Amino acid sequence: MLRQRIDAVLLGAPAGSVLSHRTAAELWDLEVPLVDDDRRVHLTVPPGARVRSRADRVVHASVVPAPETRRIDGLLVTSPSRTWIDLAGAVPPAALLAVTDQLLAQGYPADQFAHVVRRYRGRRGAARARAVMGRGDRRAGSPMESVLRWAILDAGLPCPVLQHEVRDERGRFLAAVDMAWPERRALVEFDGDVHRERRVFVNDLRRQNGLVLAGWQVLRFSSADVLGRQAGILRLLTRALTGN
Repeated sequence: MLRQRIDAVLLGAPAGSVLSHRTAAELWDLEVPLVDDDRRVHLTVPPGARVRSRADRVVHASVVPAPETRRIDGLLVTSPSRTWIDLAGAVPPAALLAVTDQLLAQGYPADQFAHVVRRYRGRRGAARARAVMGRGDRRAGSPMESVLRWAILDAGLPCPVLQHEVRDERGRFLAAVDMAWPERRALVEFDGDVHRERRVFVNDLRRQNGLVLAGWQVLRFSSADVLGRQAGILRLLTRALTGN
């Protein structure tokens, strides 16, 4: 359990220690994809503190001013802004986009990202944060959808519309799809684990038939595709969008 692991680590932590990075993200209910399943607690300690990383903790040495901290169930944690910029120096851009999307969905102000980047100019990860910050979208359906969207944008393909409502020629609602390029009548659906359930699978088939009959190109991908064959995804999507 996370709280038990945190309490054990804090017993020997120096004064001024703050829970940070992936541990802070977990406490803020932010999922960080594309990283190893590492259960160690991340702790930022004052520079010069005589404490090192070990089997149960990862130690980061940095100054964390009081305004950049919050309390969650009595635990001192880096603020959402500080957590975001910390992660920018530690995770791939696609994972940072997923965190950005989730923060926006939680109500984090979009204009604050630029302020954070300016405040931490020159810090490790600042360039990555700058590249990602303008591409966040609160409508992202899941972290893996965010990872897929980053691959699409990084390849130079047009930005999709998220949660696009598709209607038939009579204006009747057909579906709200994960990603769409309405002008090309092309869409992408990301199938997570829930889509393996029989009821969901049957509904997916019926919905897909309606979309195809309405003249839409439907591409469906899973996490295995996103993690293992992004080049194939991009080739199919390029063909759908350009005809080439």
